[in-house]
Parts: sequence; C-alpha cells; structure tokens
Amino acid sequence: MNLPRASVRRPIFTTMVTLIVVVIGGVALSRLRTDLLPSVELPTLTVRTEYQGASPEVMERLVTQVIEELVATVPGVEEMTSTSSEGRSSVRVQFVWGTDLDVAAQDVQAMIDDEIGELPDDIIRPRVSKFDISSFPIVIVGISSGLDSIELTELINRKIRPRFARIPGVANADIWGEIKREIRIELDPERVRALDLQLDTILDAVRDANLDLPAGSIERGQYDVILRAPAEFEGLDQIRSTSVATRAGALVTIGQIARVRDTSERQTRLVRVNGREGLRIGVRKEADANTVEVSRLVLEEMAAVERDYPQLDLISVANQGDFIERSIANVTQSVLYGGGLAVLVLLFFLRRIGSTLVISVAIPTSIVATFALIYGFGYTLNLMTLGGLALGVGMMVDSSIVVLENVFRRRQEGDEDDETAAVEGASEVGPAIVASTITTLVIFLPLIFVRGVSGILFKELAIVIAFALVCSLLVSLSVVPMLASKLLGGRRERRGPIGRLIAASDGAFRAMDEAYRDGLRAVLRLRWFVVLLGGAVFVGSLQLMPFIGTEFMPPSDEGEVRVTGEMEVGTRLGLVDRQTRRI
Repeated sequence: MNLPRASVRRPIFTTMVTLIVVVIGGVALSRLRTDLLPSVELPTLTVRTEYQGASPEVMERLVTQVIEELVATVPGVEEMTSTSSEGRSSVRVQFVWGTDLDVAAQDVQAMIDDEIGELPDDIIRPRVSKFDISSFPIVIVGISSGLDSIELTELINRKIRPRFARIPGVANADIWGEIKREIRIELDPERVRALDLQLDTILDAVRDANLDLPAGSIERGQYDVILRAPAEFEGLDQIRSTSVATRAGALVTIGQIARVRDTSERQTRLVRVNGREGLRIGVRKEADANTVEVSRLVLEEMAAVERDYPQLDLISVANQGDFIERSIANVTQSVLYGGGLAVLVLLFFLRRIGSTLVISVAIPTSIVATFALIYGFGYTLNLMTLGGLALGVGMMVDSSIVVLENVFRRRQEGDEDDETAAVEGASEVGPAIVASTITTLVIFLPLIFVRGVSGILFKELAIVIAFALVCSLLVSLSVVPMLASKLLGGRRERRGPIGRLIAASDGAFRAMDEAYRDGLRAVLRLRWFVVLLGGAVFVGSLQLMPFIGTEFMPPSDEGEVRVTGEMEVGTRLGLVDRQTRRI
C-alpha cells in the first residue's frame, strides 16, 4: 500500500501522526539553546608564558624559541606564529584540520612539562589554551565608584565577582583593570653600600621572616592538636624591624636601610567607565549554556548588585545576548514574512481558500518538525539554522503544489470521486516530486563534507534545509492528499470581500497569462536574437566578477562604535590615559 492511499484511507491516523510530530517539534523548540553562530573550535592552541622584567629580545631567545622547538615535535602541527613582548611570550600553534584539539593540548602540555628545565627558573608556568569562539565574554560589565581603587578592587574580588561566577551557565568571571595592594620596600642605595649588604641577603631575610609553617602535632588528652608557627607580617612595623644582617655586633633592620610603604601595584592597564576610573568584569558562559538566557541572568544580577551596593555604578559595556536576540528576532521575522508571502502567492495563483489552506499546512509542519532535528543533533537556534529554514520556506510548498494541482485536474477532467482523485493524483506525480526533491538535496548535501570553518558554519544550514525538504515531501504525499480528499469539494467562494478578491485575482491571472503568451510568441519569432542576447548577458556578467569583493562574514551592525588608538612604544600610561580622555 503506497503512502497517499494509506493516508487517505486512514485520515485519523495521519492526523495524529502529524500532530505528534508537531508536538515533539514544539517541545524541542522550547528547549533549544540560542546562539549567534554554530560552535566553532579552530584547531589552534596558544602557549602563553610570562617572565617578569625580561625584554622582548630576551623573551625571544630564552622562551619563545625554546617553546617553538618543543611544540614543533608534536604530531599534526601545521603552522606556528609567535609574539614576544616585554615580559610576555605568545606562541600560536595551528594544527591540520580534523585534529582532536583536546589530545593535541595534552600532548603540547606534556612536552612542555617534560622539558621545563630548558626554560628560565623564574618564569610563570606556560599556559596552553584553545581557541573557541564560545569562550569569548558574552557580557562585559563596567563598574565605577567613588571608592579608592584598591578598595574597589578588593570589594569586587571578595563580594561582586563571586556573585557573577555563581550564575547558572557562567563558566568564569574575569576582572580587567584591577589595582592590587602592594607593600613596597624602597632601599636606600647609599646605606646599602655603606653596610656592604647584598640584595640577595635582604630578599632572603624578608622572605624567611614572612612564613606560616606547620610545626607538627601533639597529643593533648583525647585530642590531636595541630601546631603551626605563624610568622607572617601583620603590619609595616614588623617589616621595618626585620633583621637582615649584623654589623659590629648590632642588628641591621629593614627600617634602617629602606622606606616601607603601603601602596598599589604599578598600573599597566587603566579602565574608565563613563569617564570615571573603574574596572570591567568579563563574564564567560559554559560551552553548552544558552547565551541569551545567561546574559539575561547577568543583567538581573547587575541590578541586584546595584541595589545591595549603592556606592557602585554598573553598566553593560557589551552584551552579546542582546545582539543575538535582535539578530535571531530579525531572521525569525523574515521566516514568518516569507511564509506569509508564500501563502499569499499561492492564494493568487490557486484562487481557492481550501486549496491554499491544504498547501499551507506543509510550511508550519515542516518547520516545526525540523526543530526536533535541530534539538536531536545538539544544534542551537542560530543564524545558520534559521537561515536554512528561511531559505527553504519557499521550496517547502513546491511538492504540495504539484500534488494538489494534479489532484484538482483529475477531479475536473474525470469522473473520479474526491478520495480516488486524491490517491491517484498523488501517486501519479509521486516519482516526479521525489526526483525533484532529490535534485534539490544534492545541491546542499555536499556542504556537509566541506572542511574548515566554512564547513562548520554551512553544515547545519545544509542539514536543516535537507531535513525540511524531506519533511515537506512526506507531507505532500500524506497530509496533502488526505486534506484534499476532505476540503476540495464545494464551489468557489464568490460572495463578500473574499469573492471580490478572488474575482480580482482571476482577472490579474488572466492578464498575466496573456502577457506571458504574447512574450513567448515574440521570443519564438526572434530565436537567434534571444540566444545572442542571453550569451552577451552571461559574458558581461563574468566581466563583473573581478569587481565583486570577498570577505569571510558579511558586515553586521552591533550597535557599537569602537575606537582604537596607538602611541609611541614606551609612552607612559598617564599620557596614554590623557590622550584617550581627549578622544
């Protein structure tokens, strides 16, 4: 028994299966995560190393070159680029496409750990990180206050940052522009030379006096008591009274050879929020979290922080969730407009309310069923998946139009009843619409096998379009014949506004038909001219190709303006800040 016959003979079963698919798709839609683009993880690792006080030349010779030699032995490395600056080294390693980045990261880390002895002793341990678009901050929170910079940093670190980090779906919250407290010992060079003291001796004395060590345990009654020898500095006076050496039987203390100050670290970055000094918190989401939902929770937490800490002013410097929400809303609106316009075009050509309703069922049914596939494959609701739906809206009704037209023709030309016309009409064109759908699918299916970033982006689009077209094909061979057997009976509507619209569309359709017929006759009379004109247009179009620009992604308006300035290398931060404020 073929599909159209089974659907027409069992309308309740067909309706229930369709409703089941629609319900599953609706539930899947409510649980879909929303993001701007599919998750893109490039086969790229970055090895970052810090070596305080080292010049770029020293970083290049002692750190960067050593790491490059070590990493080059890891299997799958395709290209390496490096940057050496004052106190920092960054080596970017690109692997061949298809490399398991987790395994590659483990291999790179293991190689560096095995040969760590080749690097200087004072470096901060090299960090290996993956490049992942989803690891960028989704919300950047700007915080300003009238508090002292050190006091503000401590408040943010102790109270505010943990609140953002505890939000469901947040991976971490990083602080930018913080100013930390620093106890500075400023030596008097003349006194140090007069007492013949070595810097290493002074450093060791301070380090050894600032300890908190375990001292074992003792048994006291029925308890084991853990002992510690606390000797950490609790005030500046304790630092000043620390002995560093003995001269002529007298102790030499830090206070005699240096000035001890409670100050802040040297600033290398300055953040201003609405003209006032402050800092920023970059909130990153977990890999499988919903960007829009997490950003909404972050904004709610910002409002709660402002209520709890009136001395703080919080603003959203950048909000990826808002941009995603607007972008997805625009694409969703386009899908709805496209579906509505498709229905209007169908109504214009079919000129029957019943026929239009029968075919229009294919659009929402196919779209909602596709949501179940998106959820099942672990995809997100992004520009590519929604773009696939928008692109396929017009094609979703092609098969249904062919089926309905053939059913209607058999009813008009023969003596068949509604059910027979529906079954035979759908069965007659079944092979043709299957072949038509397959020819459309083979255009998109090769995109699944494209490698690289383009393959990641367009794979979801291709799969969504393919599945939506398959769903529309099944609808045209099952639901459409079933509905045609029930809804196509009766006369055309000729009364009221609907009747007048149908009459107007009849006249417009006839005029268009006559214009097309006249144009076709003119083309057939001037065959060679038409062929030459088509060839000239084709050749002329090819000449325009060099003038068409290329870029990876189309430009987008995120509602932000970013100004980047650059000053001479070595310019003091205060001068850079002054120039930035002028800008």
